[in-house]
Amino acid sequence: MTTFRVGVIGAGSIAQSHLTAYAENPDVTLVAVADMNLERAQSVAEQYGAERAYADPHELLASEDIDGVSICTWNNSHAAWAIAAIEAGKHVLVEKPIARTLSEALEIQRIAEANDRVVQVGFVRRHSPNCQVLKSFIDAGELGEIYYAKASCLRRVGNPGGWFADKEIAGGGPLLDIGIHVLDLCWYLMGSPKVVSVSGNTYDRLGNRANVTTMPRYKVADYDPDKNSVEDLANAVIRFENGASLLLDCSYSLHATKDSIDVSVYGEKGGAELEPALHIATEMHDSVVNIEPQIGSRTFEFGVGFGLEIQNFVDAGLGRAESIAPAWHGVEIVRILEAIYESAATGQEVALG
Repeated sequence: MTTFRVGVIGAGSIAQSHLTAYAENPDVTLVAVADMNLERAQSVAEQYGAERAYADPHELLASEDIDGVSICTWNNSHAAWAIAAIEAGKHVLVEKPIARTLSEALEIQRIAEANDRVVQVGFVRRHSPNCQVLKSFIDAGELGEIYYAKASCLRRVGNPGGWFADKEIAGGGPLLDIGIHVLDLCWYLMGSPKVVSVSGNTYDRLGNRANVTTMPRYKVADYDPDKNSVEDLANAVIRFENGASLLLDCSYSLHATKDSIDVSVYGEKGGAELEPALHIATEMHDSVVNIEPQIGSRTFEFGVGFGLEIQNFVDAGLGRAESIAPAWHGVEIVRILEAIYESAATGQEVALG
């Protein structure tokens, strides 16, 4: 049986999820791990059974026995490594966002198309069974035309610090880190409509909330309470060519009573909440009816989601399936994100052609 030979660039926390899924996939041979910290690369390679470790990802990309790579580096290097990998003849799974800027994202798309390579974006929540079940209802017309959606991901007590808090590296704050997930879910479920205008706001009123010590939160290893250059909160109204609209908000720091994630879509024949749990609402026999699909979990399943994402990438790389998160989807999401920041900076709605 043909196996898909894989290398992973970056050996940090998100890479662990990719590596776990690769190691558990019978269609995959895990060949190499590259990280600027060679000791970490070697330790991770040994942990997951990879054959080799490199300090320089260029050496990994030069390896002829690698078919595809996962790019699990900081946001500011996504574009450079994706382009280098494509030009080295590799298929690419790049973590979200595909790039920090629209120009970088468009260049990745152009080079991918010129070289006929699979470039998949790490929109892992698309692959979770609850999302795929809802997508099957929508694609079958059960909800009718989707004309409105709401995407929200709110956290209360500050960003993770490190590169997440550095705008030059991350490109932005909660909008590019967590807001992108819920925005993408709604846009994907809506059928990936063309955006025509964006009105957005960003706020940096609360900072990273380093003074709050009574609640647990995720902090990176190099967390520094005195360093933070990203927004606390972003919100937006996004309008599409088909007349549909999407309402988005996301935060790292907000005086809310709880952390929350809410993803909902509404159509002419029915509506649905995907998160925090899948519920579908419709009408039958002149009555309002709520439907709860009987699946293993009605919320996002982290390990299952990554396993299915990796399987889709492998199948696409082997020519057995189409990627459900292709490069152009990553480009369009970055187009929306960049427009939100532009609108927030200018105080004006941004029209997109």
